[in-house]
Amino acid sequence: MWLNKQYRTCRNLVFRGISVPDELTGLVDIDPKEIPALQQGLAQPDIERLWGYAESLFKSGMHPMVTMCIRRGGDVILNRSVGYADGATHTQPRIGSLQTPVCLFSASKAVAAMLIHKLAEDGLIDLLNPISHYIPAFAAEGKAQITVHQLLAHRAGVPGIPDDVPIDALFNHEAAVEQICKQPGLHSDGRVLAYHAITGGFIQAELIRVVTGKTLNEYLDEVVRKPMGMKYFRYGLEKNDQSKVARNYSTGLPNIGVVERQLTKILGVGVAEVVDISNSDAFLSAEIASANLYATAEESSRFFQMLLQGGQWEGRSIFTPLTVSRAIREMGKPAFDHSLIVMPMRYSAGMMLGMSPVGLYGPKTHHAYGHLGFSNILCWADPERDIAVSVLTSGKPVIGSHILSLLRLLNGISTTCKPCVDMEYIYSKVL
Repeated sequence: MWLNKQYRTCRNLVFRGISVPDELTGLVDIDPKEIPALQQGLAQPDIERLWGYAESLFKSGMHPMVTMCIRRGGDVILNRSVGYADGATHTQPRIGSLQTPVCLFSASKAVAAMLIHKLAEDGLIDLLNPISHYIPAFAAEGKAQITVHQLLAHRAGVPGIPDDVPIDALFNHEAAVEQICKQPGLHSDGRVLAYHAITGGFIQAELIRVVTGKTLNEYLDEVVRKPMGMKYFRYGLEKNDQSKVARNYSTGLPNIGVVERQLTKILGVGVAEVVDISNSDAFLSAEIASANLYATAEESSRFFQMLLQGGQWEGRSIFTPLTVSRAIREMGKPAFDHSLIVMPMRYSAGMMLGMSPVGLYGPKTHHAYGHLGFSNILCWADPERDIAVSVLTSGKPVIGSHILSLLRLLNGISTTCKPCVDMEYIYSKVL
């Protein structure tokens, strides 16, 4: 016991982790409406093992709060949270719960992309039209022929914010759009794949404003949030909800050298500054399509369950099946991403796609689609396994003591929820 405590103390010092108690009683919130796993062909010990992996992720000290929801066959088979919403390093922290909203960071992009697909579904835009057809200023510096579809697939050629643009521009929609439009594109025909961490969302929000006259949240409310009965699930939070949010924490090894430079290039500022900004009143109140959707794990899983059901939710048509099909269809073969520079990526027009033999969502997840969020947030649907999953965390490590726990969790989900749907049959159906 003494050696274990010494090890954890040293680990927390090296990896900037939080202290985690030996006993988690009082830190765990379990949804009493979880459906017995047996009803979905799973054994309850398998579900408890998956939750054990999530608790191990929390015990790594890298994530003050971990919350996870898994649906299978439309039923919630796991919906739990563990840890602290705030004050994780204080003597009287605030315990998190299933009702604690968490910032999805880049997983917000999947939702914003679906709103653009909804515009196309309703005939308000054509995804193959140039962005400049709707936003003339975007034509500047060789970007006149870049299409809306290429924007959704991270091929718009404006992946980052210039160094001389202050970060405060994130909180001024008009100023941000103006700066992005003035940038030279990486290529005039969208051939360069380069992940747009922030910029793409501003152009998407401007498209919504131009063709509907509505703000991002107004359109989200109309299309998704209200029809699906979401409490949070919005960009930024209402003032009276901001005190409930899960605070973000800088954890893990300090990022130095090429790692920090590349992350700064992608995010616009360093990781520590991103975390500080994300906890600010300005960020909590802003509408940033690429970065600040707030939701619970259950709400995120609910959204992807709706997509899994062809855009239908409790008798309502949120999106048509054809719209969902367009949104999750692969955009070419796996390609090197000039921003992420980690591994070949598979994208659709708005989603990060799974891969085989291993991908973002675990092994053999070729049919999965969803999105990664900074830094260990994952929200996805896997039609082959008939699951909709949301794993939300509040620590922001890049390299830390959490990595093995996270890999075990993702591997556990994909191996426990074995394939149960004939995808060849699905692909043979006419929409």
